Amino acid sequence: MSYQALYRVWRPRTFEDVVGQTHITRTLQNAIEQGKFSHAYLFSGPRGTGKTSAAKIFAKTINCEHAPVKEPCNECSACRGIQDGSISDVIEIDAASNTSVDDIREIRDKVKYASSSVPYKVYIIDEVHMISINAFNALLKTLEEPPKHVVFILATTEPHKIPLTIISRCQRFDFKPISNKAIVDRMRAIMEAESITVSEEAMDTVALAAEGGMRDALSILDQAISYSEDQVGLEDVLAVTGGVSQGILTEIVKAMHEKNVEDALKLLDDLIQRGKDPGRFVYDLIYFMRDLLLFKSAPTLEGLLERARVDESFLALAESVTTEWIQDAIMQLNQCQQEIKWTNSPKVFIEITVLTITNRYHTEEQQPTATSVDAELVSRLSNKMAQLEKEISNLKENPVAPAQPQAAKEKRRQPARSSKNGYKIPFERIRDVLSQAEKPALKQVQSQWANFLSKLKTINAPAHATIQDSKPAAASTDTLVVAFKYEIHCSLFLDNRETVESVLASVMDNQLTIIPIPDKDWTELRTEYINKQDKPKIDQDQADPIVEEAKKLFGEELIEIHE
Repeated sequence: MSYQALYRVWRPRTFEDVVGQTHITRTLQNAIEQGKFSHAYLFSGPRGTGKTSAAKIFAKTINCEHAPVKEPCNECSACRGIQDGSISDVIEIDAASNTSVDDIREIRDKVKYASSSVPYKVYIIDEVHMISINAFNALLKTLEEPPKHVVFILATTEPHKIPLTIISRCQRFDFKPISNKAIVDRMRAIMEAESITVSEEAMDTVALAAEGGMRDALSILDQAISYSEDQVGLEDVLAVTGGVSQGILTEIVKAMHEKNVEDALKLLDDLIQRGKDPGRFVYDLIYFMRDLLLFKSAPTLEGLLERARVDESFLALAESVTTEWIQDAIMQLNQCQQEIKWTNSPKVFIEITVLTITNRYHTEEQQPTATSVDAELVSRLSNKMAQLEKEISNLKENPVAPAQPQAAKEKRRQPARSSKNGYKIPFERIRDVLSQAEKPALKQVQSQWANFLSKLKTINAPAHATIQDSKPAAASTDTLVVAFKYEIHCSLFLDNRETVESVLASVMDNQLTIIPIPDKDWTELRTEYINKQDKPKIDQDQADPIVEEAKKLFGEELIEIHE
């Protein structure tokens, strides 16, 4: 006898052999044993999950000579005849090649005839979604009220294409993708029966490549057995599937995380040159990253890892990367996976993605941590305190008596006012800044303000919230006046002042002291300052003694003053 593929030799013959679908097989077994099975079923689900196998087992079980039973005996003439296809009362139809109304009418005409060899006539229609709408309409009445000796089983991978009028006449069972563990357990049993040695890593990789399909898993395993020599190892499966080993994936992820562009691109190029499928590489890398993220988030969930094995290199990599970096990398790879589906140059897109991941994200050492910011603040505050202590000491040694005219002038000026929120506006300090203000200094701050706010938000969100509704109003070489929308934000800003000024200094490369002022008060103060600037020369002329003496000698009408 010629060689038969593994998936044909080991096609399920009992409900127990249908792995991963217990919710369906148990329901069918109980219904058959109690004689309460339906006249029409719809089996839907991904390819290779056991739909047509379950349909054929169902046909054997209801027609078994020992019925009612939960499993077919596979020994009686009915079971053997249905298994080898010699009994004409169990009809398997491929709907992909029998889509017309005439094909369905032929079924409808033959349904009324009683079965000849077994109690029940069973129609198994595979890929039923391929039938035309007119053919479905021709099937409706027969499907709703077939003769008592007829059972219809419709199988499909695309149930959404079937009219609701058909679905409503059937009991629907949804077959799920088979778990990797169930696939591996089934393959292990088959390999023991076949006396073939296959490593655990190889079977895990086959299960992952099968994507939930038992038939696909056995087909891949069949190929790997033919490719290998004495026993099937991981490299044999990778060669057949085009997959990438964990060692290579670990090296690539490590190179990207350490910003080693050269090594990352060399590893990628070597893979492509060795004939690895670019799409398969991205798929494997996403699953490896997923396992890395799961393990880093919850090390106790090692049993849920699908692509990775926890070895020394994996543990070291998990220690070095952050969950945020992994999540961002997965998003980039997922976008790449979508793009390479529609291009003839997948390698280019993968290289761009590798470069993006490598260059875009900083390692933890390069991120501005709270510790480094705190250290910077402490250092700056210490310097300020030392400077203030020195000034106080000088004032004690050389006290300066305030001039009376100046004191009178200060009294006339508006004092620092305390708002209802407890913030005292330092008007005199702001006037001093205005007297030293430079337009280029303000423009430089304004050009960097958006970057400053963005960086502040990543480092300290509460501090960012207090200053986001503000704008730079005036700036000198060492001081910045900031107008806040609301008074309360001025008070709240003072609680986060050191952090804000530190972040601003890192953006501007210059230490600036920030003076907050409510927007309304800033408008009044600015207007007052501009009005005073319009009279300086007149006041100066009146105060100039030479001008006064000239007026006395020659008369005020003869005097003309030039700057």
